Amino acid sequence: MGYIIIALIAGVLIAALTIFIGLQKDAKYGSSTKSNLTRLTAIYVALIIFCLIGLGLYIGNL
Repeated sequence: MGYIIIALIAGVLIAALTIFIGLQKDAKYGSSTKSNLTRLTAIYVALIIFCLIGLGLYIGNL
């Protein structure tokens, strides 16, 4: 159970850092930042979900 909580905290921290970096706009790339941030956040969310499922399956088979 502790590993799942650590994985969740790490995922939230990574997503928060991604959002923080994405909100810092550059003059040239400001318009594409929002779509890139959305895609990257979706990738992180999917990755966290798959990792948690895999971890649960692994722990369940021990």
